[in-house]
Amino acid sequence: MRILLVEDDIMIGEAITVALKDAAYAVDWVRDGDEADMVLKHPEHQIILLDLGLPKRDGLEVLHRLRQRGDAIPVIIITARDAVEDKIQGLDYGADDYLVKPFDINELLARLRAVIRRHGGKSSPVLSNGKISLDPATHEATCNGNSALLSAREFSLLQALLLRPGNILTRAELEERIYGWNEEVESNAVDFLIHGVRKKLGADAIKNIRGAGWLVDKQT
Repeated sequence: MRILLVEDDIMIGEAITVALKDAAYAVDWVRDGDEADMVLKHPEHQIILLDLGLPKRDGLEVLHRLRQRGDAIPVIIITARDAVEDKIQGLDYGADDYLVKPFDINELLARLRAVIRRHGGKSSPVLSNGKISLDPATHEATCNGNSALLSAREFSLLQALLLRPGNILTRAELEERIYGWNEEVESNAVDFLIHGVRKKLGADAIKNIRGAGWLVDKQT
């Protein structure tokens, strides 16, 4: 899953970026409101972490413009503004959650997982299509009685497929969800990851639709 981090504080931004990558998210980081507004006009990301006190354009304005365009991408506000009025305004402008700095990174990760579940229409913390189960908190996957711990990018790939069971994802769509802007993507990277997941969970865990892409079975 690919996240856009909008944060002008270098130390905070670096810490969050490292933590998110360690948790198997692809992260792109911008540091002012104008750049965020420009990037968000071209949908590449699945969720946004948005600071409010940004240079050039306030985070609330970025959020307001995003929702005015009809973009429903999940947004978690991360800010030092802790007044109740600020929280109300942020949520009323369309944020999905509001987290006050300083916060524990594990709480941020848990809130990310919760927002992803809600937008995927799921209540259970475990992603499943009835055949494959994937725990976002532990990166453990189960399929037909086979259980395995997935690498960070194997997890990202399987998560992308399980969020849209029965839908074909192309190579480009999978790469977009697994890799950030500055990460080099080898031509056979997706094939390598799929091979790794199949080796751990079974050859039928992920299906190839020749000339189109890959999918996991529709929810059963």
